[in-house]
Amino acid sequence: MTTPLNAETIRQAPKALLHDHLDGGLRPATVLDIAGQVGYDRLPATTAEDLAAWFRTAAHSGSLVRYLEPFSHTVAVMQTAEALYRVAYECVEDLAADGVVYAEVRFAPELHIDRGLSLEAVVEAVLAGFADGERAVASWARSITVRCLVTAMRHAARSREIAELAIMFRDRGVVGFDIAGAEAGYPPTRHLGAFELMRNNNARFTIHAGEAFGLPSIQEAIAFCGADRLGHGVRIVDDISVGSDGSLRLGTLAAILRDKRIPLELCPSSNVQTGAVDSIGDHPFDLLARARFRVTVNTDNRLMSDTTMSRELLLLVQAFGYGWSDIERFTINAMKSAFIPFGERLALIDEVIKPRFAVLVG
Repeated sequence: MTTPLNAETIRQAPKALLHDHLDGGLRPATVLDIAGQVGYDRLPATTAEDLAAWFRTAAHSGSLVRYLEPFSHTVAVMQTAEALYRVAYECVEDLAADGVVYAEVRFAPELHIDRGLSLEAVVEAVLAGFADGERAVASWARSITVRCLVTAMRHAARSREIAELAIMFRDRGVVGFDIAGAEAGYPPTRHLGAFELMRNNNARFTIHAGEAFGLPSIQEAIAFCGADRLGHGVRIVDDISVGSDGSLRLGTLAAILRDKRIPLELCPSSNVQTGAVDSIGDHPFDLLARARFRVTVNTDNRLMSDTTMSRELLLLVQAFGYGWSDIERFTINAMKSAFIPFGERLALIDEVIKPRFAVLVG
């Protein structure tokens, strides 16, 4: 018998998450606690409930630039090894509680050195938090694998240095590299040296592209930089036309994206908040899924969007009428696209994801 599809049963389903920012997923109570410990007195609220509401409201700005402004507070309380470890540890706990079995969580080490930490010490603290979080979750009779992407800020000039970190820690939990931040005026091609370093070392990378800027950003990420995945990539819809009969016609950029099976790290709620789309119902996720692009479902920033993987999936179910087979397909899409070795991906698909969905489907 097929399990009913609702918020609780979706939470029980196994999930794979590729696009989640560590500094966008703190618990509000943790922000308040660490702020008190380190003497940070600029928070806009004094209770966890009010702070959560403030982050959610401030991020719902209709602009990527304004959406990024609240991160000044979360980054401010992530400037010590102890704070970074705690945030990483709690991240693992929160994802596991939501049924996530595999996650790649990203953060920008260069944003966490204001109190004297080296870039290496920043990465070590986060990886330690992830590793200990995994072990703690195992005691709950749950299993989760969390790996790290190190991110360079696209408006800065440290991308090659951050890419070197990705190579340095590649056997210790860092599985890839990314660039993030405001797209307009900061094209991916400003960081060709970093991407060349990654390619020369047979390392993987994703690029935030096609979220706020459009097709030129996606074109550069794929054609000039050689991205393995696209962070968001939602504006690829601008290269797809829909006929009066519902037929789709793909432009050359959309076609090569689909033909090469380049994964799209789509983040529905975040895209509404930044103004990339007007609503979940208007999101091109369903169009892209029906056209057989490799779509994946992601949270982006759980604190700012007040969301979880379960909530993102539920919103898509409500908007587009998806069933368990669709959710399973999106989950396997993500797992196929992960930056861990093929054997590890296959094991999670065959030994964890498919068996657990088989129980739900009945």
